Amino acid sequence: MLNRNPASAHSEFSAKSAYSTGTDGVQSEDDSSGALDLGENIDAATFEQILEMDDDEDEREFSKSIVYDFFTQAEGTFQKMDSNLEKRDLEQLSALGHFLKGSSATLGLTKVKDSCEKIQHFGAHKDASGIEDELDDDVCLKNCKTTIEQAKKEFAEVEVALRRFYREEGS
Repeated sequence: MLNRNPASAHSEFSAKSAYSTGTDGVQSEDDSSGALDLGENIDAATFEQILEMDDDEDEREFSKSIVYDFFTQAEGTFQKMDSNLEKRDLEQLSALGHFLKGSSATLGLTKVKDSCEKIQHFGAHKDASGIEDELDDDVCLKNCKTTIEQAKKEFAEVEVALRRFYREEGS
């Protein structure tokens, strides 16, 4: 759970901030449960573990640097995925899916993680579950392409929610 200084709560909640309830699922931190809720795409318990490493709950320099580094890393990885789709390099797509899956899981970005796991499987000539073999390169590449586009959309959603959390406008 996040603990806030009650004296600063009024000013934080009176202005438009990341703690306002919106259509994106970001909800007020002052609800009765006190649990952080950044929507269905982010596992609050996992993300709170990152937040617990911050020395200053108002500045949140440590967690913010991790999150913003992830934004840069994800954008670069998606560019590499697009390039490897053009090259038809399934092995590299699998490796990139695996890489971004781990980073996403660390932050609790569950839908991005799940999509990246599928990319990893498709690149390894498997079905979405990773159990059944899929030997047709064209099918694997088509599945990768579709899932990469899905992962990009999921990433965009969590990026907006996290930028709002850190009180910045999404890009």
